[in-house]
Amino acid sequence: MLPLHTSTVPKPRSPAIAEGVTLSVAPMMDWTDSHCRVFHRLLSPHARLYTEMVHAQAVIHGDRNRLLGFDPVEHPVALQLGGSEPDLLAQAARIGQAWGYDEINLNVGCPSDRVQAGRFGACLMKEPALVADSVAAMIAAVAIPVTVKCRLGVDELEDYGRFRAFVDTVAEAGCTTFFVHARKAWLQGLSPKENREIPPLRYEWAYQLKQERPDLTIAVNGGIATEADVHVHLRHSDGVMLGRAAYHEPYLLHVLEASLWGAPLRSRAELLRAMRPYVEARLSTGVALKHITRHVLGLFHGQPGGRMFRQILSEGAHRPGADWSLVEQALAATEPRLQPAA
Repeated sequence: MLPLHTSTVPKPRSPAIAEGVTLSVAPMMDWTDSHCRVFHRLLSPHARLYTEMVHAQAVIHGDRNRLLGFDPVEHPVALQLGGSEPDLLAQAARIGQAWGYDEINLNVGCPSDRVQAGRFGACLMKEPALVADSVAAMIAAVAIPVTVKCRLGVDELEDYGRFRAFVDTVAEAGCTTFFVHARKAWLQGLSPKENREIPPLRYEWAYQLKQERPDLTIAVNGGIATEADVHVHLRHSDGVMLGRAAYHEPYLLHVLEASLWGAPLRSRAELLRAMRPYVEARLSTGVALKHITRHVLGLFHGQPGGRMFRQILSEGAHRPGADWSLVEQALAATEPRLQPAA
């Protein structure tokens, strides 16, 4: 049975980043909560998982059980922070370490209106010195690794030399691992969704950075959707960070676990049934089934019965008393029917 959701502060993990950066799942607001991460961990024991971005002020002053609580099975798991005040980021990083996170990651890539108003996220691409000060403060505050997730640039500031100079400035402050979303961000005129799709991908910038700065650890993010994509990127970088593909087609994580680490492939139904103890433990604490099953809707993407699987869960999980039997009902829709004898 999977451990129960952490409601008290766990012991800190090893200072080393567990399992490297070969494969990770990007922080995604409203998506990569603890239930999602437990599911992804079942699919890939080696992938590094990330929280949704949490602002440093919220970590310091907010409900830490709600914001920071996680299940021990999620390790290795990283806390992504938002913010631009070095002292507050350092304080939040110390709290994250005390809660047992394996890594602290600074968001320097989110382009939403909220982060622009608060002078954090992608707008920090314009302030490399401030990012360096923030990173240095966090590194001094914790014994676990501090990493950065960034863009290639922002608005009209789209130049490889400027991007490399940004990374160099932050690296001089002690950061050695960068997750590079290989697009720039337009802070005016594009929505966050459009910022994930419209600015052109320039993977070659991340590749070149790795060639020119071999001592840095560089992982590529953005538009990566297939197993073949992942293996191409791993020929030129240290790791791949999946975003929407890992959420909308989560079985890809399991396929990558098999191809990268030699794990035996398990069926989708077998993997989901392995989550039953966790689900029932959560239900017993009053968690509604819908909060968990929303993360598994893509498990049968492109498979026979996949549409019915999604429909059964989507329509039934919000109902009072919904329990594991609904999941079994959804799984039954994907199982082959016996054909009558000729």
